[in-house]
Amino acid sequence: MNSNLIFTLAAFSLVALQSKAMAFDLKSNDVAPGSKIKNEFVFNGMDCKGENKSPELHWSDAPKGAKSFAVTLYDPDAPTGSGFWHWVVINIPPTQTSLEKGWKSTSTGATEITSDFGATNYGGPCPPPGKPHRYIFSVHALKTEKIDLPPGATNAFARFMIEGATIKKATLKASYGR
Repeated sequence: MNSNLIFTLAAFSLVALQSKAMAFDLKSNDVAPGSKIKNEFVFNGMDCKGENKSPELHWSDAPKGAKSFAVTLYDPDAPTGSGFWHWVVINIPPTQTSLEKGWKSTSTGATEITSDFGATNYGGPCPPPGKPHRYIFSVHALKTEKIDLPPGATNAFARFMIEGATIKKATLKASYGR
């Protein structure tokens, strides 16, 4: 085999390993990827009997230039035609790399936006009976220090602003059914 080809393949493999090791990553001590979400994190209401605590989330290797973070929880399987947004948090400081279990925005200056439940706090899974739904936790590394929203802004507008400011996004997917 040609020594130039061997060198090129070795260099490519090293770059691939480095980029994987440095990938923006979202993990949780409470929710494992692909697992069923525990009752502790399920909504309490609408015939669901969970504890409605937000799970612990932590992220690493944020991209260079990240000036703040946003966190969302989305159910793409909700029977609404557009999914269901369970949690939208903006203006998480760039020095923060986690949200503890049961996190509240009052402790950091971050802002929770009104969810599709109509509340400005975490709202856990509560799908209709039947096939389990997928739940996608995301952390967005943002190129702006703050997302300014007018009073009463919808989560759709907040998500529009998040998407426009996202440098990179990391996700964690789990499911829940009843």
